[in-house]
Amino acid sequence: MQEFFYRPAGAWAADFIPFYDGERFRLFYLLDWRDKAGHGEGTPWLQISTTDFVHFEEHGEMLARGTEAEQDLYVFTGCVVSAEGQHHIFYTGHNPHFNKFGKPVQAVMHAVSDDFLHWRKVPEDTFFAPPTGYERDDWRDPFVFWNAEAKEWQMLLAARQDAGVSRRRGCVALCGSHDLKVWEAREPFWDPGLYYTHECPDLFQMGEWWYLIWSEFSERSVTRYRMSRSLAGPWTAPENDTFDGRAFYAAKSASDGKRRFLFGWNPTRDTEKDYEGRWQWGGNLVVHEIVQEMDGSLNVRVPDTVRRAFSEAVTCTLTDEFGEEYATDESIELEAPDSFAALQSNVSTERILIEATLTFEAGTRGCGLLLRTGEDRQTGYQIRLEPGRQRLVLDSWPRPGDIPFMVELERPLKLQPQVPITLQVFTDGTVCEIYADGKVALSARLYNLKSGGWGLFVQEGSTVFENVHVLTTPITPS
Repeated sequence: MQEFFYRPAGAWAADFIPFYDGERFRLFYLLDWRDKAGHGEGTPWLQISTTDFVHFEEHGEMLARGTEAEQDLYVFTGCVVSAEGQHHIFYTGHNPHFNKFGKPVQAVMHAVSDDFLHWRKVPEDTFFAPPTGYERDDWRDPFVFWNAEAKEWQMLLAARQDAGVSRRRGCVALCGSHDLKVWEAREPFWDPGLYYTHECPDLFQMGEWWYLIWSEFSERSVTRYRMSRSLAGPWTAPENDTFDGRAFYAAKSASDGKRRFLFGWNPTRDTEKDYEGRWQWGGNLVVHEIVQEMDGSLNVRVPDTVRRAFSEAVTCTLTDEFGEEYATDESIELEAPDSFAALQSNVSTERILIEATLTFEAGTRGCGLLLRTGEDRQTGYQIRLEPGRQRLVLDSWPRPGDIPFMVELERPLKLQPQVPITLQVFTDGTVCEIYADGKVALSARLYNLKSGGWGLFVQEGSTVFENVHVLTTPITPS
């Protein structure tokens, strides 16, 4: 079955570079075959376009990878801008073999196009980190924007200082240009002394606020942001500075002039097992819509077009352990003041959307939705609200050892008694996308349990479930 959350056939998609051309979102991305023996070494850029994040048109290869003797053996992340009568790509040329020859591993490179589809590399515009101030081999992920105050083009880069505590040298480098060809390195745009590096920097303005987005892997591999009323800073952290959890990375944003969206990928695990192995580079495209709150902080929700794609209602009933049936179109109250109570349906959840609004009583320790449950009620995933810890977690049974939930798959979430919380859970094969209250997202992979039913549960408390919907999509993504 073709996947709903996009990835290229026979390969995986890594960093997405979004650009809105006035009609469509053009999504350039890094292709990863994960098959050096069969496809050779290196990474090219491909392009897809979409108007709804559901249907995609594939445009093929945009930037070919270079040879082992060329700087851009790996065509890594960059940006797309339209200026000076042309379209421009600024990208990272990465060649790990250059290190043994004493040559820079990374450089910023340039390509141009008249139609977004045919690109010509401009090798003479290649430039490297300056000889002092920045590390030579960390000079990547260029993001170009017009600074109206400075009256010049400016470029942000993922870079590192060449001195100081190694794990805290990460900074957002700054370069300036008047012609998009010759770039001058400046003092860092942001140098907090907190992280190893700031990958895939992205900058935009919403109202009176500026936002700086980046992805880091010092403490956790997540996409973070800071906010400021000025490009000069200070860049302050909101209460929750992340958009998603571990299974969403390298996210960059683009706007259609009305709404802004965040484009990242849900990674795979190398073992294809829950709890085991490493998260891999690349996976399936995931798009969140960015929402600005009254205080300027940002949250995310599912794009309307993705939600509307799941339009076919699935008829099902829920049963308790004694066989009593409950209709999903009614308000359902589960009470278990000192125990666990659940209702279950045997409708498969391989590609499905489950929505429900939960209102819990004071003292409730946990409540939520069940996924891929076995008929014997012994196995399944839990999407659990934990009021005592003010968080949303993904859990499963069975699970190995003394692990209270799936590590790295948790999100902070404000939970109050008698205040309804709406959960939306999308599953498509191993991909799972969870949204809470139109503000919090949690991306995940479901490997160990391939199929099964779904349900509702409460743990040591009382919860009312309303507006319970089970939907699937008639759309075959393309």
